[in-house]
Amino acid sequence: MIGCGRKMFNRINYCWRLAATGISFSIFGLGGVLLSLTVFPVVNLLIWNDKKRKVVGQYIVHLSFRFFIGFMSRVEILDYEIIGREKLGGPPSLILANHPSLIDVVFLISFMKKVDCIVKQSLLRNPFTIGPVRAAGYIGNSGAERLVDDCVQSLASGNSLVMFPEGTRSKSGHPLRFQRGAANMVVRAGCPIRPVTISVNPTTLTKAEKWYQIPLTKVKVVIRVGDDLDVMPLISSAPNQTIATRLLTRYLEEYFTEEVKENG
Repeated sequence: MIGCGRKMFNRINYCWRLAATGISFSIFGLGGVLLSLTVFPVVNLLIWNDKKRKVVGQYIVHLSFRFFIGFMSRVEILDYEIIGREKLGGPPSLILANHPSLIDVVFLISFMKKVDCIVKQSLLRNPFTIGPVRAAGYIGNSGAERLVDDCVQSLASGNSLVMFPEGTRSKSGHPLRFQRGAANMVVRAGCPIRPVTISVNPTTLTKAEKWYQIPLTKVKVVIRVGDDLDVMPLISSAPNQTIATRLLTRYLEEYFTEEVKENG
């Protein structure tokens, strides 16, 4: 009897989390449309200065993501813990993170009132996301050279920037493979690197999973914000920028691989 009761409870819990996940993603999409039709037009009307409008847009997205994460936590879809949260409010830097889940960037922006990030060009054509993305002034990944230039300009302007060096979500069970874009930005901009390690257990919303393929148990997201990495000696020891970028990419791969192994 106890075993049957437990199975029934687990089944009900699973069905509830599945329904709540669907509701959450509906809120996320409809919320983007609602902000695009109401809040952001008012911001555009009242604030003409581009820089001020971008700051306000990023703050509104931050609040929206805080609500979204809080909602998912309250309806028992997930639990989360952030270690070293105060470091996210530190001096402007390039914030690098591994990318195990679709909502990693949502978590990070929910804890930062003002930050740039890189988004897929498709989000600038999606009716559910185009408003928030444009209002926040996020950087579209339209070509490698232009992307690096835009990111270096953002960092040089004193902004923090969130980036996932893998360029896409991690493949579960596969080694981390970083693209050279992040290292190239650091070499060119000379900016600090603030590492963030994200673990999601059990895995969910990976590259191989649809939103409705939820795990049997509630998800726990742990975000660890590390101290800034001192990579200037490594960069300065290289004979040119190309080799410096290559060395830094390898260093970052090894650093995050070890961190994910230890904390994943």
